[in-house]
Amino acid sequence: MIHFRQLSDPETSTYTYILGDPMSREAVIIDPVRTQMARDLAELDALGLRLTAILETHVHADHITGAGDLAERTGAQTVVSRHGGAPCADRQVDDGDAVIFGNEVIRVIATPGHTPGCVTYHWRDRVFTGDALFIGGCGRTDFQGGDAATLYHSVTGKLFPLADETLVYPGHDYNGRWVSSIGQERRSNPRLGGTSEAEFVAIMDGLDLPEPKHIHEAVPANQRCGRTEAA
Repeated sequence: MIHFRQLSDPETSTYTYILGDPMSREAVIIDPVRTQMARDLAELDALGLRLTAILETHVHADHITGAGDLAERTGAQTVVSRHGGAPCADRQVDDGDAVIFGNEVIRVIATPGHTPGCVTYHWRDRVFTGDALFIGGCGRTDFQGGDAATLYHSVTGKLFPLADETLVYPGHDYNGRWVSSIGQERRSNPRLGGTSEAEFVAIMDGLDLPEPKHIHEAVPANQRCGRTEAA
């Protein structure tokens, strides 16, 4: 039986995911939060897993990643999009690349729009969409090089063609929801389900959201894989 954990950071409503191969005992973690490192290491230890890769869906603006600290503690490889703006990462991935742990394979799907370097990770029957696609929503596109039209085509062209039953595990949810599916989001997502590109761009342009509270601290740190000071 595969190992899978979905963990939440209450302060930022960020989801972190642990995937483990029971045969090799190798594991990856997706979007760790630095303040939750002790929890994540305890979870890996409880499952008897060895962390081999730390995957980022993008350079985050709302929290500092735990990637750098986890890499130092475990020796795991850090992974980010080649277009993510984080040259500190051990591996820079592109659309179609594979991340292998044990006998398991994760496929990289480039889904830019929230930021130019956003990627989705496709593993077995599920996708980890970061801020490209939420449950009933999507990430904002008004900073960090975001572009609404690009995000529209990422989701409708790369994610919505997947099978209806593909599970959607987002980077955040602010309403206590844990999982959706491609079919559900294609049919009922109020921003992206059945809207035209022009309609979606108009929706995103009209959001008028305040900037993330930790953006000025988080983005520079995450461009250094979570280290607050340059090495």
